[in-house]
Amino acid sequence: MAHLSEVVGIRLADGREVVVKRRPDEFGRTERCVTAQRLLAEEGFPCPMPLTRVTYDDGLAVHAEQFVGGGELDTEETPAAAVRSAALLADLVGRLARLALDPPLPNPEWIRWDSPPDRHAAAVVPAWLDDTTGRVRAKLTESELPPVLGHADWEAQNMRWQGREPLAVHDWDSLAWSSEAALAGTAAGVFGSHGRPKLAPLASSAAFLDAYQRARGMTFSSYESEIAWAASIWVALHNARDELIFGRPRLSLERLEAQRAERLARARA
Repeated sequence: MAHLSEVVGIRLADGREVVVKRRPDEFGRTERCVTAQRLLAEEGFPCPMPLTRVTYDDGLAVHAEQFVGGGELDTEETPAAAVRSAALLADLVGRLARLALDPPLPNPEWIRWDSPPDRHAAAVVPAWLDDTTGRVRAKLTESELPPVLGHADWEAQNMRWQGREPLAVHDWDSLAWSSEAALAGTAAGVFGSHGRPKLAPLASSAAFLDAYQRARGMTFSSYESEIAWAASIWVALHNARDELIFGRPRLSLERLEAQRAERLARARA
């Protein structure tokens, strides 16, 4: 996929271990993402510290950052795991709001509900998938909730833990500018993914959203809750189409088919 990074680990002559990342970036998103990552690292959020500025070469953005080794991947997708993940996201969104950074636009393709990738338009998919896509897109694109900055690829594979404490959050290219309800909902749908992406169990998504609001000291309005549940479906819709296009295991497709009626009802979509 064109949005993926190339990552190389290097040990320098002075013994430091660093990571060099290179990825396509025709819009200049990377510089703003790396600025946010650096400021977060400086104030103690668990993420690798960038060591260089972003340079551009023939449409590719390159920078180096601290290597953070060790830690454990949380492979659970239980309500308890959802609570831990949600509290960490709530901490991040609160910190980003205080930094008042310029947003790195456009958003990553998997949350561009107003402009999905061209390959999806030509995909042959079940009728129920097209129906669900249209209903969720309508719900999300009509929203006028104010945007905030957050992490739009809040999957388990992008985090490492030491026991119950977070060691490092990765994939800062995936910062996005959307409503807080949509960002929390997106994370509630994907938080348990590692290896192949898949939709979280319904009870775990509900636990994630409840825990996120508690950690932020807020309560979503009824409409915000609907947007959160709609967003919880969107990435699974995106992934399900890619599963069909590229012949991948149908993890998102099968879970989405089983859960879509209840998620759509909660989204009022």
